[in-house]
Amino acid sequence: MRHRLAGALFAATAFASSLPAQGRLPALPDSSGWGVHVLSAAQDHDGAVWLGTYGQGIFRLSADSVRWQRIRSDTSGTSISWDFVNAIAFGPAGQVWYGTVGNGWGLSTDGGRTWRNWTLRELGPEWQYVVPDGIVTRGDTTIIATADGIQITTDDGAHWIAVADTVGPRAKGPADSVLTLLPSEYVTSLRRDSPRSLAAFSTLRGGGRLAAQRGEWTVVPARVPEPTDVDWALTFLRRHAYMKSRCGLHRAQTQWSCTPPRAPAAARPAAPRTTWFQRPIAASDNPYIDQTYRYGSTMGGNFQEHQGVEFNNPDGTPVHAIAPGTVVYAGPAEAGALTVAIRHDTTVTPAGGAPLRVYSVYYHNSALLVAVGDRVETGQVISRVGNTGRATNDHLHLEIAASPTDSVGAIVDSLQKFPPWTTNPELWIQPLPGTGIVAGQVVDAAGRPVPQARIYGLRKPVPAETPFSYAETYGAHAHPHPLYGEHFAVGDVPAGVYTVGTTIGTRKVYRRIRVEPGKVTWVVFR
Repeated sequence: MRHRLAGALFAATAFASSLPAQGRLPALPDSSGWGVHVLSAAQDHDGAVWLGTYGQGIFRLSADSVRWQRIRSDTSGTSISWDFVNAIAFGPAGQVWYGTVGNGWGLSTDGGRTWRNWTLRELGPEWQYVVPDGIVTRGDTTIIATADGIQITTDDGAHWIAVADTVGPRAKGPADSVLTLLPSEYVTSLRRDSPRSLAAFSTLRGGGRLAAQRGEWTVVPARVPEPTDVDWALTFLRRHAYMKSRCGLHRAQTQWSCTPPRAPAAARPAAPRTTWFQRPIAASDNPYIDQTYRYGSTMGGNFQEHQGVEFNNPDGTPVHAIAPGTVVYAGPAEAGALTVAIRHDTTVTPAGGAPLRVYSVYYHNSALLVAVGDRVETGQVISRVGNTGRATNDHLHLEIAASPTDSVGAIVDSLQKFPPWTTNPELWIQPLPGTGIVAGQVVDAAGRPVPQARIYGLRKPVPAETPFSYAETYGAHAHPHPLYGEHFAVGDVPAGVYTVGTTIGTRKVYRRIRVEPGKVTWVVFR
């Protein structure tokens, strides 16, 4: 997951003999014009190729067909649960398993015509983020790895056993029992292992091998290196396979790019104006921002506009104050989410305006360690990660507000779904080492902002459990930074040169940008 690089490869040798005469797979249907982002690829026992994608569901190509069959969550009432599919695996009797980025997993026993799904109703507020390629089948045993531990079934989902850490899940989901065998419930990779064990896994706190011995499940601690692009590339080159990418499938022998290599250059990177704040999660935990549901994002139109950013971490992970200040709220907020709000010592003054107070707000905690009126310093532990309130996994939701008022009600209000003064945290938090920030605007011919436009072309390999596909411009409920006036901002972008693009009306517009560590690259599409 967080250490695993994107762009893995898969072999298709058994399928090669039934490919068209030119020896190539047919192109994937692409309604967006920017390619289909392939997250997972596998081949079943009959030679059919199955692809899991970012927001486009599952594509299947049987060995005797030249056209992809598409399976989406809205195909029927018994179809897959979610169109963000990052894991596919096959059982010995024709079972097809899939896992998703944020909405559980499912099983088909009739070749994909109908599905049984495990989602929020069956899983509760945990277990829904499946590890990339995190489903392993061995005989009648299916193992599913998630950000909340491992689930095991030996009877196609009629019964489950959960495997967690000593903290244990707050909800065991569909399992009848919970075994506390993992060094951390936050699993980062899962793969088939040697015959002596069923699977090897990695977590935030080390790895091991999972086995069943004399009717009991055991874990043997072991250093299990996570798959890398190099590992996959060796197999890829040896077997003349395809590469999965953000914009489709490509043969090894071909050069490919999701966006054209030539485009007008954007402005040079510049020093940031307000990256004053540290991260609320320590580097020893998972300090990466969820890449699928950024500030202002709707995850491709699936959710309401997001008012903050997410840090996915296990129950109980320490939450740190991002800067000095005074606690102005500590208690339940929207839907009962345990929440802390801090008014910071610093202010920000927009051109021609009055100073704005800066606040940080921390939601979904399992425990609060500060009270209203407390003075806190940078890095102080103020709460613990949880899933209280309206949450579908263990995570910290962080908001930053730049407010003209001292009213705490304007910052935290249990009845206010869209707080009025939020601003993008990625322009306030220091980017990770070796990375920078990309921010800018998308405007139409009349000079108006284009809401929810998608910006393609940035490459962000981690964290892989929430893969980056595109940025989105803000809609009506998100707010620009008081000093930038941006329509979008993406932090933690690896340094390098990128060609990025978006669609304005019916026209594609491209820019070439350079990202430098610790700096902000400003780009305008018009």
